[in-house]
Amino acid sequence: MRWIRTLSGRRTSKTKRVPGSLRKTGKGQTVELKVCALGILFRNGKILLGKRTKYRTSYPNVWDMIGGHCESGETLTQTLIRELQEEIGVTPIQFEHISTLLDSNNDHTYHVFVVTNWKGEPESLQPEEHSMIGWFGINEALELELALPVYRELFTSLEDN
Repeated sequence: MRWIRTLSGRRTSKTKRVPGSLRKTGKGQTVELKVCALGILFRNGKILLGKRTKYRTSYPNVWDMIGGHCESGETLTQTLIRELQEEIGVTPIQFEHISTLLDSNNDHTYHVFVVTNWKGEPESLQPEEHSMIGWFGINEALELELALPVYRELFTSLEDN
């Protein structure tokens, strides 16, 4: 089942190794983008989000998807699985890449996956990352202070599918 097309118009291979990609700035400089995998756990019309701690350098004290940076040699799938296991204690079983987002404010590329089946019960295992986690209906999530405003488009697309 395909949820939405990627915002970039391209699909990303789940097996392609992603060490980071290069991009030219308007000033002719080359910047290495940090590549991340993010998961939206989605069940019974609700999504799981984590509230970033107030001590985070990027996007403190706002709601975000669960995930993190790719380590050297990891695929996007491996990163997604590792991050969800480390941060909330679940192992994704059924998931699909739904979007690629470029955050030009901090040179990150986010690969977003919707996770519809997993092993384990989500709990916040890294309090230095998220002060809390919570399940939200789509309309509730749209009202939250989110790390990136474009998340609202993604959440709405989940409801439509």
